[in-house]
Amino acid sequence: MDWPRLLAYITGTVDQELLLRNEYLAAENRILRAQIKGRLCLSEGEKATLAEIAHRLGRKALAEVAVAAKPDTILGWFRKLVASKFDGSRFRHSVGRPRVDEAVENLVVQMAQENPTWGYDRIVGALANVGHHLSDRTVGNILRRHGISPAPQRKQTTRWRDFIRAHMDDYAFNEL
Repeated sequence: MDWPRLLAYITGTVDQELLLRNEYLAAENRILRAQIKGRLCLSEGEKATLAEIAHRLGRKALAEVAVAAKPDTILGWFRKLVASKFDGSRFRHSVGRPRVDEAVENLVVQMAQENPTWGYDRIVGALANVGHHLSDRTVGNILRRHGISPAPQRKQTTRWRDFIRAHMDDYAFNEL
């Protein structure tokens, strides 16, 4: 028996079957694509699957086959897929610096409201005396988040009820 000839016959038969399958799938894909109106929306998982296969297929063959998106777009999905593998995002749990404790934040707001003449540095010093170490920038960000203006403007915009409460003790003391 001639093994090389038999092997060539078998591989040729397999190749013919694969070519016929590919031709059928391409025709089916064209027909289904023609029935879809508008843009095809793919999920991230579907994009990843297409991108992995497209990378193995190569640009030239992909240009003949791709109908879901342009070959450059599909290969771009693959580049993003590879980049996301090495960007360290799976080790990141939160974005940015950790927030200041809510108790400390409330203390900053309370100090700013009770002492309208205190600036950021004075509040930072008072917090350091209590054992909380913050920067003046952090204090400013906290006050801005709560809608409290800086010291000079805060002093000028004292509410009437705060003024009365602040001077109530002095008035009651002078009456006695």
